[in-house]
Amino acid sequence: MKQNVIAEVKDLNISFATLDGQVDALRNINYQIRQGQMVALVGESGSGKSVSARTFMGLTAENAIIGESSEVCFNQRDVSKLKPKELRNLRGNEISMIFQEPMTSLNPLYTLGEQITEAILVHQKMSGAEAKARTIELFELVQIPQPAERFDQYPHQLSGGQRQRVMIAMALANDPELLIADEPTTALDVTVQAKILQLIKELQLQKQMSVLLITHDLTIVRQFADYIYVMKQGEVVEHNTTTEIFDAPQHPYTQMLINSEPKGRHTPLDIDSPEVLRADKMRVEFSLGKKSFFSRKPPKSLLAVDDISISLKRGETLGIVGESGSGKTTLAMAVFQLLNEGKTSGEVTWEGRRIDNMKADELRTLRQELQVVFQDPFASLNPRLSVEQILAEGLIVNKVCANADERRAKCEQALEDAGLPKDILNRYPHEFSGGQRQRIAIARALVLDPKVILLDEPTSALDLTIQNKIVELLKELQQKRGISYLFISHDLRVVRALCHRVLVMRHGEEIEQGPTSEVLEQSEHSYTQKLLKAAFEIAA
Repeated sequence: MKQNVIAEVKDLNISFATLDGQVDALRNINYQIRQGQMVALVGESGSGKSVSARTFMGLTAENAIIGESSEVCFNQRDVSKLKPKELRNLRGNEISMIFQEPMTSLNPLYTLGEQITEAILVHQKMSGAEAKARTIELFELVQIPQPAERFDQYPHQLSGGQRQRVMIAMALANDPELLIADEPTTALDVTVQAKILQLIKELQLQKQMSVLLITHDLTIVRQFADYIYVMKQGEVVEHNTTTEIFDAPQHPYTQMLINSEPKGRHTPLDIDSPEVLRADKMRVEFSLGKKSFFSRKPPKSLLAVDDISISLKRGETLGIVGESGSGKTTLAMAVFQLLNEGKTSGEVTWEGRRIDNMKADELRTLRQELQVVFQDPFASLNPRLSVEQILAEGLIVNKVCANADERRAKCEQALEDAGLPKDILNRYPHEFSGGQRQRIAIARALVLDPKVILLDEPTSALDLTIQNKIVELLKELQQKRGISYLFISHDLRVVRALCHRVLVMRHGEEIEQGPTSEVLEQSEHSYTQKLLKAAFEIAA
């Protein structure tokens, strides 16, 4: 017996007014979600998945134009016709959403505990103590380490994956009827991806909650979704039960998505290639609180990186892998001299020169050669600047080009290299999908022709077809220009295709380090084997 339809979009058409004219985002979209059902929207970045889902909460952008005949229904109410007060009661209570960018969705000025308890107290009759207890319980539910201590921490003190888990806890706080999960596992390591999806599935079955799962990775929904809608360029090209989609996909695009994953191996490395970067005995320690005037006990501390050494040759890629919170990004940021807090020690040399004791002015001259692509593209792109201004900023500061025409040509080439059209220079970050914003961030790094690029989860927001293109692009640039990469990722499929060597980290410590073929194919360490099993058997 089929359950009642709880949410539905009918003939949904949405366009956006931009400086370059009107852009059609959705065309005649129809789909429905039944009570207690998990429906997956899958498709490449920019296909319109998130745009359609956000209409259920009335969260379309100000420049959005919704078709006159379009309907967005939840419990037989047209959401587009609700008043602001009715929408506020709906959001976070009847419908909750796990957003794609956890850093920009969490308020940096408030502690994690304050933000979760606010969501609880707005919709439920609870005391502050009860809301705090419920918050810590939610932290435990989504497997955040040291849940009680995290209550008083701020978003910037957590890793990207841990911030995403906080967003999941917030979305589940009020037991919503419909949970919209927009790329809920994008920032999570492979071992937690399956656990989070399993958690959502269990809650769905237990509470008869409906789930709309948005993802670009078709393989991860195979064992969780009941029904799948495949979207391409603003249209639904195929929909069916999960079993039928995987056993007998009809549309060529669906077939391509199922078969897409990064392939191949790293480019050959010259055995005589010189060492460009070395870090010896790196150690980073963070304080988890402030020393109390009334207590003699020192504040608790977290040893994020414990005595790790790495080296990087010209034209080489070193992959750093491990679970969320293992210290991958902290190690890389310490090597690049980009940490603003914490106690750091260790020697770092760049082309034979010590840089760990350099002054800020001296380091600034090296930034052109050492570029970074950050994990959260929306947080790292200035929303007030156009794409051209974002890309040209580094060129202007470093006085790379003689005039504006040369800068524009270089920006266009960088966009093309990153797989983006060059006619987007006048658009702004909020006008792009998460994957497109990540490619803009990659273009910003490429535009300065750096010698080393730190890539912090550069493909986590990209669909599988684009992941493969980005991996091939990085290989091509490496072979042509001799660029070296420090590559942080939880996706071992990408690491296997790109990296020459791999460092495996856990709780700030080195588990093992060596050639990719040895670490990923011949490892005898139980932790590495656990990562490999989660990465390559998630859809088994």
